[in-house]
Amino acid sequence: MKRNDIRKLTLAAMFFALAFVLPFLTGQIPQISSRICPMHIPVLLCGFICGWKYGFVVGLVTPLLRNVLFMIPILYPTAITMAIELATYGLVSGLVYKMLNQTRKPNITKAYIALILAMLIGRAMWGLSYYLLTLIDGTLSEETLKQALLLGKKQVDEAGKLIVMNFDT
Repeated sequence: MKRNDIRKLTLAAMFFALAFVLPFLTGQIPQISSRICPMHIPVLLCGFICGWKYGFVVGLVTPLLRNVLFMIPILYPTAITMAIELATYGLVSGLVYKMLNQTRKPNITKAYIALILAMLIGRAMWGLSYYLLTLIDGTLSEETLKQALLLGKKQVDEAGKLIVMNFDT
């Protein structure tokens, strides 16, 4: 293995550990745990820093392993849809950031563009996977679909507010 590969593997392991542990910190505070899932942050960072392959694997494995060890999140449909969403976050953030690195824009702009695209595409993949899983097992109803869409809209709105606040400062 090359030195750079070992460095990326070590960083990916660190991001995996962070994604694994951070939900324990916010899970103790119901007001925070119902609004954010900090598992997303290390996966996005892994995609940026280590690349799309590592971000994809860390995002895919983290919720599934947390389910196996702690039964949180529940496997069906939550852990499966989270795995798809987080894998998409890692994949898209790494690919878009690498693609934008070839241009001559400031780094912070590249990071925000990659972050926004990764969050939007990842959220869309979560909604699509949730819809397909509930359609397959017959639990899809108009009410569950509304709840899923409202939850996704609420989280995307809050992420947008955070981004706007960062640009204002």
